[in-house]
Amino acid sequence: MVAGFIQAAKPGIIHGRLVDYGPYPALLRDEAAGRSGSVVRGLWIAVNRQGLRNMDQLEQFLGIEEDNDYDRIWVTDIAQPEQSGWVYVWDSPRGCPPIDESYWPDYYARKQKGT
Repeated sequence: MVAGFIQAAKPGIIHGRLVDYGPYPALLRDEAAGRSGSVVRGLWIAVNRQGLRNMDQLEQFLGIEEDNDYDRIWVTDIAQPEQSGWVYVWDSPRGCPPIDESYWPDYYARKQKGT
């Protein structure tokens, strides 16, 4: 849905924590994440307007003040303050187990192996 619209990608890190929703994670930006100093590593992906619309559709983001599955918020990279952008977040863990790691691909690979 987005691959054809990616203009650039680079590593980044933000305050937050992940929960395991099954096949993918959900990002939380709640007070617990700020207090604990939790961080999440990922990629900053630059897309054009159509790419952002496709991402909104994928994340079920209907717009500001709508009933969204995820909210879209603007954040700044911890290590690169000149880098900022939109991220999709949940407001609560919704009963999903926390992930004690900062990077979903590493966690998911171990989960698939059963370790």
